[in-house]
Amino acid sequence: MHHARFIIFLTITLFYSIQSYGSTDFALIQQQGQLANDTYLPPTELEAALKLQEQVLIHQNIMPGSNVSYFLSRSQGAQTLSIRGTANLENALVDLNLSLRDNKTLNIKLHQGFASAAVAVYNDVQPFLDLNEPIYITGHSLGGAIAVILGMYLSLEDAQISQIVTFGQPKVTNVTGANAFSQLPLIRVVNQSDIVPLVPPISPMQIKDLDIFWHMGSEIILNGSNEFSITSGIKSALRATKFTTSIPNQANLIAHKMDTYLTHISQLRKGAVEVPYKMGIDLFGVSID
Repeated sequence: MHHARFIIFLTITLFYSIQSYGSTDFALIQQQGQLANDTYLPPTELEAALKLQEQVLIHQNIMPGSNVSYFLSRSQGAQTLSIRGTANLENALVDLNLSLRDNKTLNIKLHQGFASAAVAVYNDVQPFLDLNEPIYITGHSLGGAIAVILGMYLSLEDAQISQIVTFGQPKVTNVTGANAFSQLPLIRVVNQSDIVPLVPPISPMQIKDLDIFWHMGSEIILNGSNEFSITSGIKSALRATKFTTSIPNQANLIAHKMDTYLTHISQLRKGAVEVPYKMGIDLFGVSID
């Protein structure tokens, strides 16, 4: 019975997941990736590094409790919010808080750990953020998850969100939440062997309640060399079934590093070739490719 309900659910979500893509701006992705990488710099080195990228540091802070770090910078009349990924035990505890909880402000369910961290950043950055200027938001890993939720909050204020670009970002909400904020201009960049974007995995209880963690936006899969693929919706969600039964290895850890992302993006800047993504998954007798 549960399998039948899930197949019906997949059919519906597949229908709503079909979308077209324009050309991929790897120059913008590289720029945002470098800013995401800058979040790992010591505060004493950050301002100088940003100047080399023609960015002016407006504000930087580390949130008490979660120890999540972020900065706000400005360049050529646009602002960028950059949020650091998992860097310590406190961040890991945020990652592990996997429960989906109702968020009354956004009227959706969110990953509780990511939501709490995002609210702290949102409250802290408001005095420094100009809602009348274009805003870019970026982050790696945990930082990418927070970036998406920040985009949700800012969209309620009619902020000029130009683009959200995340790297190795885990899921933050369920199908209903993803649909509610489907208008967000989100690009999720993932390395082929990075398993972090595949979590939280689909659980039997979620299938039963049709309350499944679900990705938003378009997913750009970096295949190595100068090849990439683009997916969304059902393909993004079900990629997890190929990895969640295996133990993470060294290749997975390397694939998740921001340095690895920047290397692959640099290769794509020299000449990108888009190839179809083949999952090779047969789910309950239904071929998903």
